[in-house]
Amino acid sequence: MVESFDGIYLDLSKQSGKCKFIQSGFAWRPSGGGDSIPFDGSNIAGAQWSRAARGYELKILSRESGIIQLDGFDLEDHDRAAKAFKVLYGINLETKEHALKGWNWGKGEFGKTELAFNVQNRPAFEIPYTEISNTNLAGKNEVAVEFSLPAGGTETGINGHHGEARSRGRKAAAARDQLVEMRFYIPGTATKKEKDEDGEEKSVDGSDAEEHNAANLFYDTLMDKAEIGEVAGDTFATFLDVLHLTPRGRFDVDMYENSFRLRGKTYDYKIQYDHIKKFMLLPKPDDLHTLITIGLDPPLRQGQTRYPFLVMQFKREEEIFIDLNMTEELLEGKYKGKLNAHYEQPQHSVVAQVFRGLSGKKVVTPSKDFVSHHQQSGVKCSIKANEGHLYCLDKSFMFVPKPATYISFDNIATIVMSRVGGAVSASRTFDITITTKNGTGEHQFSNINREEQKPLEEFFQVKGLKTKNEMLDDSSALIAAALKDADMASSDEEVVAARADRGSADEDEESVDEDFRTDSESDVAEEYDSAHESSGSGSDEEMVDGDADGAAESDSPENERPKKKTKTGK
Repeated sequence: MVESFDGIYLDLSKQSGKCKFIQSGFAWRPSGGGDSIPFDGSNIAGAQWSRAARGYELKILSRESGIIQLDGFDLEDHDRAAKAFKVLYGINLETKEHALKGWNWGKGEFGKTELAFNVQNRPAFEIPYTEISNTNLAGKNEVAVEFSLPAGGTETGINGHHGEARSRGRKAAAARDQLVEMRFYIPGTATKKEKDEDGEEKSVDGSDAEEHNAANLFYDTLMDKAEIGEVAGDTFATFLDVLHLTPRGRFDVDMYENSFRLRGKTYDYKIQYDHIKKFMLLPKPDDLHTLITIGLDPPLRQGQTRYPFLVMQFKREEEIFIDLNMTEELLEGKYKGKLNAHYEQPQHSVVAQVFRGLSGKKVVTPSKDFVSHHQQSGVKCSIKANEGHLYCLDKSFMFVPKPATYISFDNIATIVMSRVGGAVSASRTFDITITTKNGTGEHQFSNINREEQKPLEEFFQVKGLKTKNEMLDDSSALIAAALKDADMASSDEEVVAARADRGSADEDEESVDEDFRTDSESDVAEEYDSAHESSGSGSDEEMVDGDADGAAESDSPENERPKKKTKTGK
């Protein structure tokens, strides 16, 4: 018996094809031409029929390949497909109805090959374990599940495996939009299930049943089912409690043959060596620490935050002793000349050498053409409110720790050196604005010590970077302002000197000179004229009355001086 169907999509592929079922198995061939993809009939464990995106879907449960999805069937094809599976493989085609209520609460059930989210005992959606790249406890009762992203648009999956479509129909690998994370809120407690001799899970009843936090139990089960915590091969080296500035925290670093793993208290990450695009060893200008910066593509994700760079910090003088967990045959064969069996060096140097040996990536260090005013490799500066250090490499600039910024020389249009701020701060610091080509944006590094201007200008000149110094345009204005301040200061000194030559004259400046005479009357004299009536407010009259009362109480000559003022005005 042979049964074939046209217009069938394999694992949500963009191109349809022809699916043929025969006694030994079945095969799918794209309609546009190409090689057929065969499947062994003896590996078929079950089959399900349900509604799907393009009509009806035939989901085949394979003992080895996980789940195989065939989409695009018509309703009339059900009887033919059911008969083919019954006659050819001895399997009953099970019809499953999906939950269509739209509820976002239900029950998660772990199957052999996928996680199903059921609403009222009907599946709302399923997640194949091979599509899960990582999972973390995002809170006390919350579990975050991260999905695999295509590497270069062709490959993804956990532990080097391809997701179903990546290895066959390229499922969603070429899609523009893709779901990357889902979070489950799991309250309360649950009882842990144990495996029997056949590997099947069963509930524990009676006094032996132990209650666990439901979210933690869900997390541990998913880690086990999706094999997230397991990496092919043994751990070659482990570095404990390594301080990470980006993302912030302390992680244990496990080194494997094809990947490395970061194990923290809350988050775990597994990163393939192929994802490492840059590896930099940067000495911190404090003479105490050394930074290891790793550029990743695709970037590391923590929730909705992306980290394109990992920044580790090590104490420069802290040495470690480590023996690699590696056989002599492997060390003398694949890693000959790349790794040593024993290391007794500063920790940052050992980590860099092990990374270089396992990943094959070049370790980039600061350029020898640049030395700062303080004989360091980095210059202290800021990006907005974030302080850090700018390193001059042979082919790029690197700012760490946050936000870690990499700028290649090939992508730089101009570098503008300017002075921004008040007169005091502007004279001590300056800014650098790097404009990239094709109008892609600019990066501003501010609050750079003025002493670093000359070393930076010399480095820009050596590397042939187009530079504009706006501080030279401001020099004339600053000099003019300084000269103006000097002239004002000198005039003030002359006034002070003149006053100093007058001796005690300044002391009598407020007193009345009895010998003063004037030929013309002035407005001031009229105020003391006995015939003058003040046109001011009543407060002036009160002041005159107060002077009269003071004269009555004292007969001293000093109190009679206002009378002499009146005579002088006549």
